[in-house]
This record gives sequence, C-alpha cells and structure tokens, in this order.
Amino acid sequence: MNSDNTPETISSTPPATSSGFHDISALLPLFDDFLLFLKTNRYSQETVYNYERDLLTFAFFLSDTHTPFEHLDKKILSYYKAYLISVDRVTALERLKGTEELSSTSINRMLSVIRSYLTYLIDMDHPVPVAPEAVQLVKTIRTHPKIAELSELVRLIEAPSRIEKDSRVGLRNRAMLELLFATGMRISELVTLKREQIDDSGKIFILGKGKKERFVYLTKRAKYHLDAYTNIRHDRFPALFIPYRGRGLISVRQRISTNYLQERIKQYRQILHINVPISAHSLRHGFATYLAEGGANPAAIQILLGHESLDTTTRYVHTSDKYAQETHQKFHPLQDIR
Repeated sequence: MNSDNTPETISSTPPATSSGFHDISALLPLFDDFLLFLKTNRYSQETVYNYERDLLTFAFFLSDTHTPFEHLDKKILSYYKAYLISVDRVTALERLKGTEELSSTSINRMLSVIRSYLTYLIDMDHPVPVAPEAVQLVKTIRTHPKIAELSELVRLIEAPSRIEKDSRVGLRNRAMLELLFATGMRISELVTLKREQIDDSGKIFILGKGKKERFVYLTKRAKYHLDAYTNIRHDRFPALFIPYRGRGLISVRQRISTNYLQERIKQYRQILHINVPISAHSLRHGFATYLAEGGANPAAIQILLGHESLDTTTRYVHTSDKYAQETHQKFHPLQDIR
C-alpha cells in the first residue's frame, strides 16, 4: 500500500465555473446569493460546500433534460428522484457518473437542499415554480445498524501502526482513529481540530454541528498516541492533523479531508478482513454503544455526542446481539427449568 497517495485535502468551496456552466444562475436563480446567505448565517464551510454540491447535481439534471427552472413542477421533481436513484446520475464533481445507488438518506438530504433553496427564493420575493413542500422526500427504511465487536474496532484502530509504510502517516492515522473512538466526535470535527483546542489534561473544546459548544475527553490511551504523533511535529502549523506527501508537507492552509480518512478506514477494514462495515461514523456509534453497555448514563452520552435531543442519542446507541442475549438471560423471570 502506498503510504499516502489518496488526496488528503478539502479545497475551499469550488467556484460555479467548476460545474462547466458559464452562468449557474441561468439555471438556478440567485444561486450565488443563496450560498452567501448560508455563509453569513454561520453555516460551516463543509455544510456550504455540501449544499453547493447537491444543488449543482440538480443543475446538471435540469441542463441535461433541457428543463428551465421556471418549468419545474411535481412531475419533473419525480423524474429527479428517479435520476438520483439511478447509477446513471452525474455527480457535481467533474461530471462523473455514480457507481452505486444512493441511500434513501442521501437522496432525502439532496431533496431537502432543494427545499431550503426554494424557501430562500420565496424569502427574497423571487418567483418559484413550485412550493418547497411540493418536494416530497422518499420513504426510508429504519434498519438496525450493525456495530462491530469491540475487538474488531480495536484491530481497525491499531491498523495504521502495522499497515502504513510511512511512520508519520501511521502515527497520525492511528492518533485520528484513537481520538474518534475515545471521544465520539464527528469526523468533520476531527479534521478541523487545532492544537489549541486540547489542554494538557486531554480535554478538548469542540465547536460542533449548529455551532454548539461542548467538551470531549481523551482516554489515557488516546492521549498517549496523540502525543506520539505530535512529538514528531517540528512545525508551528495550528492544524492538529496535517497532510503528508512524499518528504514534504502540503500547504499549511490545507488539512486532512474526510474523504481521505473514510477511504483509509475502508482499506484497513478490507486488509483486516472485517466483515461488518466500519466508517468514521461507526466509531462514533460504537463509542455511544459501548459506553451504554458499560452502564453510562444516557444523559451524559448525550452531552458527549453533542446531541440536542436524548431521542437522537437513543438512536445512536445500538446494543450488540451478544449484550441483548446476556441481558435476556440475566433478567428474564422464567429462565430455569422447573
């Protein structure tokens, strides 16, 4: 495996010209104004980027079907849903065709962006061809996500130390995975961490989703591996996790991308032959689940995850089949043969 060939950086929000259109506003009125509205309302850079990407996908569809925005109606929206479900859809990046079906969650996210965009146009007194509520979301099937056994999560977290040929990359990636599982933070929170956010005791100040502030805490193990990584850093870059390429550093203004880390996790899982799918978000789920199995207070888990609602936290905590079996055997009143 090459030490670090996967692109590691998230560029700034791509300009409209990257879509291949000379004037995106000819397809989507007030497109740039909508993005500026998001920025001025303190949406995160990543959220603004995601909104732009999803709207560009919609613009591709309108362009390829020769549908002017003012002719948008419920029928066209139903065609767009079918387009999103199809693997023939075109992504907003370099006009590449999709290779896998989008999940219902991803489709609903892209449809919700259109709703937000239409709502913005109405607020700006701009005529809209359909009301935001006309954009109907698709049905989702709530499944019971599988959480890998703790031993498998540990194997994956330790993988960079054994798999990566570049010791710097191994130390950095190990530290990132240790932090994800030790704190339960989101991957977007991890890649934007700065050194100043961590104090000597291992307490980390997080500015999370929706600009909500909270603290998360390192375990002794995670702090050990983070120290091992920071001890090889002889630079003054504020970013906690910086990308490497060959013998040199990439620009100080760039940082590890979420795509890079997700792809690395996928590669580690495949090399280790772990059957249960694992992503950065799985480590967050695992953090909540194994804390709950250990007897942690749900309200405390809610605070650590940065959830506004305890109901959301409950959905994150998926007890393993093994734990459910042990609970059943321990507490069911008619276990013994009489």
